[in-house]
Amino acid sequence: MTIRVRGTRTTLTALAALTAGTALALTAVPASAATATGSPRFLEPGQLPPHPASAWYAGEVTAGQPDPLPMCVGEALPSISLHRQYWTEYDTSALQVTVVERNEQRAKAFAALLRKDLAACAKNLMKQYPDVKATQKYYGKLKVEEGAHVYGVHTESAWGASDINLLSVGRDGRTVTFVKWGQMGTFRHAQVADFKKTTVTAVNRLY
Repeated sequence: MTIRVRGTRTTLTALAALTAGTALALTAVPASAATATGSPRFLEPGQLPPHPASAWYAGEVTAGQPDPLPMCVGEALPSISLHRQYWTEYDTSALQVTVVERNEQRAKAFAALLRKDLAACAKNLMKQYPDVKATQKYYGKLKVEEGAHVYGVHTESAWGASDINLLSVGRDGRTVTFVKWGQMGTFRHAQVADFKKTTVTAVNRLY
């Protein structure tokens, strides 16, 4: 399944959207205002893995769940989420979702839930969508704040689409952030080292 957002191709997030139900109403929060009120800071476009032929662009920081929901973790994201969409002029896109929990223990449990969902991502995708073949890799834990974990998922559909997604979950105190980068391709096209740097930056910028 392929959908286009602002001229770019969002990789397989539409799969999760099929079962997501009704999306919540979203409210834009300017990035400057979010920082001023003490909300977590989000990645800037230039902090994403560099694209060889395009700059990155970004939408506003927006309250609520992203629409469509990201694959594998979408149903776990609460209504208190904040998110920001990113895109290039080509078929590459990214997403950051951040959740501020009431306390550190709840944040720790939420981060563990997201990691559990990502660990079973490929298996669950193939179970839900029989015409999709999915494989994944775990790229390890990053030493930043309370830690971040990086995963890669390649999907190949019966209709010919081949997409690679890099996904990460990190935590700083009671704040959890999820980052996704995706484009057409295979594991060979995954910018793993660059995405790890992006993940470290995302966690460091939370507060």
